[in-house]
Amino acid sequence: MRMKEIIVVEGRDDTAKIKQAIDADTIETNGSAINDDILEQIRHAKQKRGVIIFTDPDYPGKRIRHIIDEAVPGCKHAFLTKNEAKQKHKKSLGIEHATLDVIRQALSQVYEIGHEIEPEITKEMLYQYGLIGGKKASSRRDALTKELRIGHANGKQLLKRLQMFHITKEQFDRVMNEIIQEEEDE
Repeated sequence: MRMKEIIVVEGRDDTAKIKQAIDADTIETNGSAINDDILEQIRHAKQKRGVIIFTDPDYPGKRIRHIIDEAVPGCKHAFLTKNEAKQKHKKSLGIEHATLDVIRQALSQVYEIGHEIEPEITKEMLYQYGLIGGKKASSRRDALTKELRIGHANGKQLLKRLQMFHITKEQFDRVMNEIIQEEEDE
């Protein structure tokens, strides 16, 4: 089963561990250097699907939770104890060190099972609109991701983001047609 909400984590290792435990999408804050673009992505994710904040049980993790709570109130929270997040025989602490069962248990307290949604946007559509491999691909991706509020994405990330935020074919077509019209008007 797929998790409805998007999980906010600190980094890549957390994402990898969570994806081993459960079928879910994540947004990475890249540690405590959380910026306005990431906060806007989280705000948008909360509106579309809901958000669960799942950070490490240490000072930086608490700080990230606080920053997000201030900017995007009403997010759900999942927690691990320090013992659950501790790497055996070392002092390292983090979600990436927890067992899969412990992660599932922590998330099971707050998540909803979502139904599988058939993606409306395909990779072929990205090629058709010149979002991958074209001369204007980078600038078109920037304009698209800004307008849809899904965060900057390279060619490889774009399809996943469009699907993660449940962007419909109609929304996608409308925004791409506006972008192309603006290019022609310049």
